[in-house]
Amino acid sequence: MNFSSRTYDKELLDGDNIPFAAIAQNMKELNTINTYLGGHAITINGFKQLLRDKKSIEVCEIGCGGGDNLVAIAAWCKKHNVSVQITGVDWNADCIEVAGNTLKAFNPRLIVADYKTVQFENGKPDIIFSSLFCHHFVEKELVYMLQWMKNYSNDGFFINDLHRHPLAYYSIKYLTAAFSKSNLVKNDAPLSVRRGFISREWKDLFQRAGIDSYSLQWKWAFRWLICSINQ
Repeated sequence: MNFSSRTYDKELLDGDNIPFAAIAQNMKELNTINTYLGGHAITINGFKQLLRDKKSIEVCEIGCGGGDNLVAIAAWCKKHNVSVQITGVDWNADCIEVAGNTLKAFNPRLIVADYKTVQFENGKPDIIFSSLFCHHFVEKELVYMLQWMKNYSNDGFFINDLHRHPLAYYSIKYLTAAFSKSNLVKNDAPLSVRRGFISREWKDLFQRAGIDSYSLQWKWAFRWLICSINQ
């Protein structure tokens, strides 16, 4: 299989009329993957880089799904005495309903919308981030997304997404085949890796977006953490 360029094959999750039970199982298993393969730890790492020494912060996730990333951030903030207001944005109303139940202890703001249409009525959040969201888009859309996250955040943004690599692909393919109960996960997890990025592609996207101030860090297991602090 050729990993030199991204595939644009659509994931099942991006289709229409998917039964919500299938989406719910998908979100449950993604949370497990993020927990045990370090995805949440990477999200916390990115959050801390933009938090710096603040003790009060507002953070927004676009493509928040069931809210597991926001739970990880809120729990970390509670442990470290940081006051946090969390906002989640997702176009799928069912996902937002799940996020509402998942995050109810943290008094979240939850928005059902395409992120591009969101207007922050109470002012821009300090930090915007996405996790396993960018690989769903083509390059032209991603350039716009990078610019949007920069323009709509006070302090900056970060991205946690997949590194396209043969080892990542075959590892997740066989792990999900063996342990997953979700046909969405079995199909989409390895396909997501093929839709992921290598470093030069991220550098090209940021150049096209006109954003010079960012860091690109490789993280286990085959993730990119990209942090951009507003100047």
